[in-house]
Amino acid sequence: MITVITGSRKGIGRGLAEHYLTQGHTVIGCSRSTSDLTHPLYQHFELDIADEKSVISMIRTIRKEFGQVDNLINNAGIASMNSALLTPGATITRILETNVIGTFLLCRECAKLMKQKGSGRIVNFATVATPLQLEGEAIYASSKAAVVTLTQILAKEFAPLGITVNAVGPTPVDTDLIKSVPQPKIDALLSRQAICRKGILSDITNVVDFFINPASDFVTGQTLYLGGIS
Repeated sequence: MITVITGSRKGIGRGLAEHYLTQGHTVIGCSRSTSDLTHPLYQHFELDIADEKSVISMIRTIRKEFGQVDNLINNAGIASMNSALLTPGATITRILETNVIGTFLLCRECAKLMKQKGSGRIVNFATVATPLQLEGEAIYASSKAAVVTLTQILAKEFAPLGITVNAVGPTPVDTDLIKSVPQPKIDALLSRQAICRKGILSDITNVVDFFINPASDFVTGQTLYLGGIS
């Protein structure tokens, strides 16, 4: 089983990589920096997922070495919490490039390989910030809304190829992504969930496991928000 995981150097991506390595997957990870994860079944690429040439080069290398991709987990993402009036253009560009363009490029290139074998699983990452319409996260929430729409449309386009496309929308998890968010903001967010706690890695792997399970071939175009958000 060949599983590609973006943003695998740390945080949720690192946890996902370790999770699927324990299940015997060959895991292909990537991030902007080098990784200290060493495992005989792990291979790491250092690149920017918003760089089209780099993404194409990585997938070509995977095709030459492994011949296929079974699963793509688009975990890489950037968040920023600012008032819209204080959000600089550089931040807007950086978030949209990583969260939207990067996700699209990986979906497109991995689907080309999946198409050859007639099956594949793609799991994108959404966020509860979108349905909750969180103040201070206009660009981040909007970028992930685009990922949800992308998930729904690609699910239709890729269904005839045997490829499913779904998304998981985590609640706050203790990673670098939220370390700069003031605790009162986190508490206010959690209070709006049906289950008022932060997420943990196993909450996410449980959903991803379901989406990539061979028995889930009739499940596509879905976004599953955690914590009781709808």
